[in-house]
Amino acid sequence: MGWRWTVKLLLAMMCGAVAAQGQGLLAVVNQKEHSVEMVDVESRKVAWTVSVGVNGHEVAASPDGKKLYVPIYGNSGVGKPGTDGSTIDVIDVSAKKVVATIDLGRPLRPHKDVLGPDGMLYVTGELAEAVLIVDPKARKVVGEVPTGAKESHIVAMTRDGKMGYTANVGAGSVSVLDMKARRTIAVIPVAKTVQRMSISNDERWAFTSDEDQPRIAAIDTKTNTVGRWIATGGISYVTQPTADGRYLLAAETKTDGKGLLEVIDLGNWGVVKSFPLGPRENGGFLLHGGKAYLSEPLAGTIQVLDTKTLTLEEPIVMTPGVDGLAWAK
Repeated sequence: MGWRWTVKLLLAMMCGAVAAQGQGLLAVVNQKEHSVEMVDVESRKVAWTVSVGVNGHEVAASPDGKKLYVPIYGNSGVGKPGTDGSTIDVIDVSAKKVVATIDLGRPLRPHKDVLGPDGMLYVTGELAEAVLIVDPKARKVVGEVPTGAKESHIVAMTRDGKMGYTANVGAGSVSVLDMKARRTIAVIPVAKTVQRMSISNDERWAFTSDEDQPRIAAIDTKTNTVGRWIATGGISYVTQPTADGRYLLAAETKTDGKGLLEVIDLGNWGVVKSFPLGPRENGGFLLHGGKAYLSEPLAGTIQVLDTKTLTLEEPIVMTPGVDGLAWAK
């Protein structure tokens, strides 16, 4: 092998290393360890870890993936006694540490945060019965959108940022929000208790899960009513449409306590594939690079579904407490 080939090989190896680094890392919030663990999904190993407050549940990444925002909820579950968080920890991915803490001004139990197209950070404040609007650059609250219901735990927003939907856990309802006018449009009764929110890719439907019956509510976003119910094999907790919009993924718990991951065809509203899982405690979904990542807090694992072939890969083994997910660079 001549020196030219040697140089080409070295350059190719260097470019490959840079490309691999540019792929980013899966950020995983661990409630029990009060940390965010950065996972290399190729090696399935934790690259590094940063400590956050008690307890972070969810995480949102800035559009460039260089900043992570972790609302500090508190040490209890929804509607249960415990501490009431009032801050958001800001992680600089390059620095590998918390570089700031945003003070929300009062006890709120901030939970789910979403970056809007306007650059604002929208985070549910359960005790305020509102979605807080936070300027991540100024690091301060600049407004709020009332939800008109208690325990607004999760918010999902349309791509243009004009509409929002919150799952109000104990109230068993979904609030429809005008995010620009900062007002509640409707509060839709759904069930005794609900969990999580997602929106179909065409934004025709908003989904939340009935926590007492094996079914998912599909809310008609034109009429702001429950347009139909989707029957499931277990009690659904969290849903996620696939990138192509064809399927809805649902993580569920069966009557025997075992988990179930179901793939629902949104064309005919039927389950087309099911994957039995282990003892179930549900976390959250993240789509990236043709994969759907599903956290399992009880097992301490991240399930990996290839959304193109609908095949379940080997899980990423971590530690109990894994929950919110984001993609960082």
